[in-house]
Amino acid sequence: MKLDAALMEADVAQSGIRGKSYEEAGFDGIQSFEGPHDPFLQLVLVAAETSRVELMTAIAIAFARNPMVCAYMANDLQLMSKGRFILGLGTQIKPHITRRFSQPWSKPNARIHEFVRAVRAIWNCWSTGERLAFSGEFYQHTLMSPFFSPGPNPFGPPKIFLAGFGNNMVRVAGEVADGWITHPLTSRDFLLKESIPALESGLQTAGRARGDFEIACETITMLGSNDEELARAREQAKTQIAFYGSTPAYKVSLDHHGWGDLQPQLNRMTKEGKWAEMTALITDDMLDTLGISGTPTQVAARLVERHDFADRVTMMLYNETSPEAVTDIVRLVHATG
Repeated sequence: MKLDAALMEADVAQSGIRGKSYEEAGFDGIQSFEGPHDPFLQLVLVAAETSRVELMTAIAIAFARNPMVCAYMANDLQLMSKGRFILGLGTQIKPHITRRFSQPWSKPNARIHEFVRAVRAIWNCWSTGERLAFSGEFYQHTLMSPFFSPGPNPFGPPKIFLAGFGNNMVRVAGEVADGWITHPLTSRDFLLKESIPALESGLQTAGRARGDFEIACETITMLGSNDEELARAREQAKTQIAFYGSTPAYKVSLDHHGWGDLQPQLNRMTKEGKWAEMTALITDDMLDTLGISGTPTQVAARLVERHDFADRVTMMLYNETSPEAVTDIVRLVHATG
């Protein structure tokens, strides 16, 4: 099992330095995300400072861009990293696409299915010199002058991973992507009983084998060396779970455990600005079902145990002990997983 680090830098200029430290700590990959900084730019800096780790956007919002834009950025990062880049894409939800990015929203499952195929058609055009002739319901790419083609990538095209929460989106990942990125607001039980069967259905539809596909799990991880540190880490994680739990699209995960009534309550509280009160509604049972908590030794063992079906794991880390404890976790996971 590969262990990836999440790049969450307040100062984007430090991304390369932080990425180098993650590589030195033994991580297998480094992930950026679409937050306060552009996820591609962060990885440009990391690519310049590293030589071994895989680099993945986890995720870049597809519908904020278009297939051609993503094809160029991913191709360039594949070149800069010498074949270490993975294009991780996600759809986001309608309010962000229409109100934050001012882009169209419709049929997200069908649109992202087509988006991935369009990106691959563009890469194929560059690689083979064949005429670009992609015409779909949402995207049309039919012009590629030689001047604008970067030509074949010596490292081949990047892999494409898709983030998916609902079963329909997970099926799409199984049909067209090289990997699936899970959401942190999921439990092992939910993934095994709800998501994995949907993924297998998608793989079967496309005539693909599980061995040709990667599952990348993002897991809320609370780390401390004593009870006081763990209590602080757990309290911080509750804030994240409360925020995620307020999103209507994620209610299905709460429903699975009988917590569905909490979602509209949390959603209403976000609109009222009651953030502290929201956190108080997240119980210890919810925290331990959705996340992993413990000392470095305990966390390492629980990461391996929880993810025996996964190929790679990212800790969404709340660390209240020493930074060196994370290096211990990486070492222990590699030794046992």
